Amino acid sequence: MQLSKFTDYSLRVLIYTAARRPDKVSITELAEAYDISRNHLVKVVNELANLGYLRTSRGRGGGILLGHAAEDIIIGDVVEAVEPGFDMAECFSLGTNHCRLTPVCRLKGIMIEAKTAFLRELSRHTLADVVEHPQAIIDALKLEPLASD
Repeated sequence: MQLSKFTDYSLRVLIYTAARRPDKVSITELAEAYDISRNHLVKVVNELANLGYLRTSRGRGGGILLGHAAEDIIIGDVVEAVEPGFDMAECFSLGTNHCRLTPVCRLKGIMIEAKTAFLRELSRHTLADVVEHPQAIIDALKLEPLASD
């Protein structure tokens, strides 16, 4: 299984924002830190803001902040909110399923159990768990020290 780039970028944005708190961050900063298209990140940040995971403000003094404490952001919830579906096989989609085994196949049930276990494990962890050592993240991304230091 592979998460979509959108989900990957969403998690990276949250990690970066949590590591940089309490400072505000910008989309340009995020794009440079991760070498990701600014246009992709605009969509990601907008979605995360719509879901309440981020707070954004425009203009002078604007930027991006976490919408909740990192301890309250559950990784499994984020993945479920932004991942565009877990259709792991053709049979998961009623509209496009043409597999002749569907009426007798047990594989779909096994995959559903695996997906449930995957999300359950992700839900055991918060953003704070992921960003337990923010300085290590800042160092790995070769970022400037926090303005608040």
